Amino acid sequence: MVVANLAPVMLVFLVSWLPLGFCVDPTVNLTYGQYIGQPLINGVTQWLGIRYAAPPVGNLRFKPPRNPPRYSAPQDAKAHGKLCLATRDSPANPSTSEDCLFLDVYAPSNATSLSKLPVFFFLQGGGFNRNANPNLNGSGLIMASQSSMIVVTSNYRVGPYGFLTDGKDVVANNGLRDQRKALEWVQKYISRFGGDPDHVVLGGASAGAASISLHLTADGGKDRGLFHAVAAESVSFATVLTVKESQYQYENFAIQLGCAGNVSLACLRSKSAYELQSLNSNMPYPGSRSSPIFMFNPVLDNDFISDLTYSAFREGNFIKVPAIYGDDTNGGTVFAPSDTSTLGQSNQFIKNQFPFISLEQLGSLNEFYPNPNQTSCPAIGCWWRQSSNVYGEMRYMCPGLFISNAIKRHGVDASYAYRWNVEDEDQMKAGLGVPHTVELNALFGPFNVQGDVPASYFPNAANGHAVPVIQGYWTSFIRSYDPNKYRCCGAAAWQPWSEQTRERLLFDTGGRTTMEPIDDGLRERCQYLERIGTRTRKRCD
Repeated sequence: MVVANLAPVMLVFLVSWLPLGFCVDPTVNLTYGQYIGQPLINGVTQWLGIRYAAPPVGNLRFKPPRNPPRYSAPQDAKAHGKLCLATRDSPANPSTSEDCLFLDVYAPSNATSLSKLPVFFFLQGGGFNRNANPNLNGSGLIMASQSSMIVVTSNYRVGPYGFLTDGKDVVANNGLRDQRKALEWVQKYISRFGGDPDHVVLGGASAGAASISLHLTADGGKDRGLFHAVAAESVSFATVLTVKESQYQYENFAIQLGCAGNVSLACLRSKSAYELQSLNSNMPYPGSRSSPIFMFNPVLDNDFISDLTYSAFREGNFIKVPAIYGDDTNGGTVFAPSDTSTLGQSNQFIKNQFPFISLEQLGSLNEFYPNPNQTSCPAIGCWWRQSSNVYGEMRYMCPGLFISNAIKRHGVDASYAYRWNVEDEDQMKAGLGVPHTVELNALFGPFNVQGDVPASYFPNAANGHAVPVIQGYWTSFIRSYDPNKYRCCGAAAWQPWSEQTRERLLFDTGGRTTMEPIDDGLRERCQYLERIGTRTRKRCD
């Protein structure tokens, strides 16, 4: 009898091992070569540093991405590819290179070519000036999904390499074209890793979330079938210039490199990456006093980007797919100068980032955002939080709420909004509050990210419970387009966005969750920022 009871168990055990011969082999054959991945002890196999496009060097510098080169010998895929050269970074940084168009794939080791697992393709942020969320490890999300999904991350060109244009020979928005190229790679090859090209969720944070919105609205909202749902953290609405307005960037870069003349592009291509990096820094917008935090941005080229994001979503010219949009409570604190000590300095900071904002509009913002630290003035930094409040809502929170509303208004019922308000003791003491994209540490898991992880996010710490909670929502959304179906750990039901209730999911300290209404003050401020949105992001011709 004991043997009889054990027989089904042994059969399951044997069957679980039988597919080893049919599982995705660590050596994956692509049409242009073989890549040898690495099985990990956690049940995940990773392929790191896969080329998805040709090295954008030499004559390919400043050109749209081309197909990757062919390899006759198998390529080792056990190390990340180098990151793309960043603005204001040392030309001698060994972790970066102009040859940077690589992606990483993480898949359950027991996946087969017939598994058709959902795919999460994550776009990192960095203000389009750097790869700011590098080499995120997808293992945590895969394990949280019970090995029911695949994760892909990628690099893309930033700064002048990805967003410089001369309006003629240098095509605009090559960094976005790199992202599209990587998504096309997924369509072509992800099934060889066990993924489903017809079930791709496009994720991203900050500039990665902005990229999501630009892919949704690209070509007037044409659906190329590259993704089927989106999850955007802290979408960023920056200043959008026309190609003509952006020419000061190209001209000054060429002048500084000694490339003035009719052959400026050939001259720029003749320079070494070290020479370009030595002069790869921000400069003020014409008429501004100081440089913005992020100068190089996507431009309105009437090709990839044919309209301002506010206008495109307002008019319904975007791909209609299930969506998550959200932000952190204090998204501006890491950007506004902490020594901002006067109203004039606060206004100047905003003017440097949004050069087309008027004096009247700045005055209105001062009324909408009174200084919360007024009683401590005069003192160094006493206007910091006022400045950061304006910047955080103007660039991140209000655009996200606007998109959630637009998506719902144009017929997408599966539209979900959130606010991350998980307070870390050290960040609170530093005055940062709950800063920009800090939830990435919980989403991927504190052991799977680079950089300074909040101590409270680790297991058994004060906010350790927030990790499985957010992972449960995200992996559920990735698997089913519904964040509730597989949600974890007693988390609240995440109600879709409604224009009537205007409620979003609140992630609170300790991992608690609840639905919260948008308060009247935030609603009024966002309505004003929406009204002036197009005027503060493009000069009227």
